[in-house]
Amino acid sequence: MLNDTTRQAIAEQIHTCFKSTEQIGLLTKAYPEMEMEDSYRIQEKVVQKFVAEGRKIKGYKIGLTSKAMQEMIGASEPDYSAILDDMFVNEGAALLRDDFAMPMVEIEIAFVIKKRLEGPYVNAAEVIQATDFILPSIEVVDFRVAPEPGINVVDTIADLAAIGKVALGGNPVRLEDIDVRNINAELIINDEVRESGNSAAVLGNPVTAVAWLVNKLSEFGVAFEPGDVIFSGSCTRALPVHPGDKVTARFDKGLGDVNLSFE
Repeated sequence: MLNDTTRQAIAEQIHTCFKSTEQIGLLTKAYPEMEMEDSYRIQEKVVQKFVAEGRKIKGYKIGLTSKAMQEMIGASEPDYSAILDDMFVNEGAALLRDDFAMPMVEIEIAFVIKKRLEGPYVNAAEVIQATDFILPSIEVVDFRVAPEPGINVVDTIADLAAIGKVALGGNPVRLEDIDVRNINAELIINDEVRESGNSAAVLGNPVTAVAWLVNKLSEFGVAFEPGDVIFSGSCTRALPVHPGDKVTARFDKGLGDVNLSFE
């Protein structure tokens, strides 16, 4: 376990990396005594620094929702991060590759919350009741803590779960009109389908992922608020992107497409 002074110093490093796009080495190598609670407390401090600068929390992302990803990074459960207002970009935006350290893209179903939802012990029925609608989305993953061999979930949590930017599609669908457990999705780069998956890969049901997150957040005194956007986790692998790439997330069941490009 780290002391608060060390946590603060790490948070300042990560905060600086967001602005410089530079990377630092694995935290778990520099601080082998570092534990998961340290990581979440560091994440809190990073977010607090941004909020002090005038930014606002607009939602949360869930990562490591598939068993394969958890095993790859040495996790037994998903991770999460707050998402700040300036991390949202418009659908169809052209992003600069050089604004990121190591950008990758993945595709997700996003839940838009209509009423306050607070854990612990929130179940799937309560998540459904609290959801206004869902949207298709692209997440741009980025790394301030460089993903070197040996990286694990303690490193990624402190790094705001590798959040970069997010883009939402504009075609809302209500949960009662769709089987959210069986949505097919494709990650298309430069008109080529590079990955495909099904929403069942997200903890068996994206609603389950959202319930997990609200219950996890309750450990830190945090609840979902009306208007929050919850990114439920990717059903495909994240893939790297380069200047000139055009990215499309394509979902069936009426959710439609989301597009981004990189320059």
